[in-house]
Amino acid sequence: RFRGGSPQFLFRPGGAPLITELIQRARAAARPRRLLMFAENEPQRSELLLPASQGGFDLDGMWNDDFHHAARVALTGVRDGYYRDYGGSAQELVSCARHGFLYQGQYYHWQRKPRGSPMGALPAQSCVIFLQNHDQVGNTFTGRRLHRLTSPGRLRALTALLLLAPQTPLLFMGQEFAASANFTFFADHDGTLGASVYAGRRAFLGQFRCYATPAAQTAIPDPSAEHSFTASKLDWSELGRHRCAYRLHADLLRLRREDPVIARQARDALDGAVLATQCLLLRWFDREHGDRLLLVNLGVESRPDRLAEPLLAPPADRAWELAWSSEHPLYDGRGALSPLAEDGRWRFEAECAVLLRATTIGPELDHHAARS
Repeated sequence: RFRGGSPQFLFRPGGAPLITELIQRARAAARPRRLLMFAENEPQRSELLLPASQGGFDLDGMWNDDFHHAARVALTGVRDGYYRDYGGSAQELVSCARHGFLYQGQYYHWQRKPRGSPMGALPAQSCVIFLQNHDQVGNTFTGRRLHRLTSPGRLRALTALLLLAPQTPLLFMGQEFAASANFTFFADHDGTLGASVYAGRRAFLGQFRCYATPAAQTAIPDPSAEHSFTASKLDWSELGRHRCAYRLHADLLRLRREDPVIARQARDALDGAVLATQCLLLRWFDREHGDRLLLVNLGVESRPDRLAEPLLAPPADRAWELAWSSEHPLYDGRGALSPLAEDGRWRFEAECAVLLRATTIGPELDHHAARS
């Protein structure tokens, strides 16, 4: 696998784009192995994902910052800096799952111009979605990871969306076991260059109001200080101590790999709906294996009197059965409960995600019992 950062800046006059030639040569050198090429492209120009014969870069995928920004606002409530164009709403998260990028040519207030381009028929897996990466964790003066900025239940629920959505998920180092180490920006420079990098870092973080205050600017770690590097190292002993977080990620990845419906990553067989401001559903359609229904509630417990949403209805002659819950005790949750009461009414537990499968009467599918 190879990730290219900011390929929009790699160009040359005349001929094929430099990044296209690099990709083609790398793939030729790697044969018979398959080389996957992903790009970080802040403008989110979807056409770069097309084959070179159609004007693209022959990329396999591109980072989807829209998903991260919407999810981070949903988890923290902070809309400062470049998060101002996101509300953290259920609508944004559903739209990411169904359409990939949120901004596909609309006006983007933070940049004061349109952003992105239409994805069209590009496959879902060409979008790489994430809750954390080195940039977004490092783009704070503390470098704190998300599990220190939000509630455990809410993070578990959004992790389910991350790992079960049809897009390609990315996990940041240590995310799978809730690593305690901060991750700050660091660089091995000294002298004038080191001072310039430090000044540039302060200026960059100054776009966030909370980091522009004199106290925050003073607290920003020096990237060239050895501590900035050593403090960002993982403590691998936590892999054994943080078993609940690790089990959560392992079970969700197993579901993604082994569930015959979810494993297809078929965007054209997926639909979604908003049930409330912080509550959403995704539904996978599959006649052979039965539909799947993912319910994600990032808000308070809800017991609506009526729900005029047809995607909640099970297929004919089938019923919904609980397959997985983010609140299972194995993940340090409150307990796995079905969202369906005996009278057929829905109840959405607070800060919880559940996966249901459409099935005939039979033994309950319990992915929590699988070994990690």
